[in-house]
Amino acid sequence: MKNQWLVNIAMVLISWLTLFFLGRRNIKKFLPAAILVGLLEAWNVQIGKKRKWWVFYNKGNSYIANEFPFNIGPFLIGTMWILKWTYGDFKKFILLNAVVDGFFAFILMSVMEKLKIAQLVRINHFQFFLYFFYKAFFLYGIQYLLEKKINLVYSLKRLKSIFTLLK
Repeated sequence: MKNQWLVNIAMVLISWLTLFFLGRRNIKKFLPAAILVGLLEAWNVQIGKKRKWWVFYNKGNSYIANEFPFNIGPFLIGTMWILKWTYGDFKKFILLNAVVDGFFAFILMSVMEKLKIAQLVRINHFQFFLYFFYKAFFLYGIQYLLEKKINLVYSLKRLKSIFTLLK
C-alpha cells in the first residue's frame, strides 16, 4: 500500500507540473475535450472494476485510492499534451496514442505488477491496450466538434460586428 501511495502522489504531481510547459492557451483549448474523455474513462473504470478486468493489491476497492490518480494525472494531462503535439494531423495523433497506450498497457502495467501495485486479471495486455486506445477516436472527434463550434461562434460574432458597423 505504501508503494501505491508513493506512485500515486508522484504520478499526479509530475503530470500536473508539466502544465507550466503546456501553456495557458493550449490548456484552455484542449481541457474541455480532455475532461469529457476523462469522464468516459471514469465510467469505463467502473465497468472494468465490476468485471474484474484488473485488481489493485491494496486492501479495499476504492476508486479514489486506485484508479483516480491515473485519471487525473497521466490520463488527463497526457491527453492535453497529445492533442497539443498532434491535433490537426490525425495519422500522427493515432500513432502517438498507440505508442503511449502501448507503453502503458504492456510496459508500465508489467512494472506495476512487479511492484505489487496492480494486476490484470480477466483481460490480457493487448485487450488492456484496446481498452485505452479506442478512446483516442472519441478524443479527436470531441476536439474536432469543439473546434468547429468555437469557429462558428467566432464567425457569428464577427458577422454581428460587421452588421453593427453597417447600421
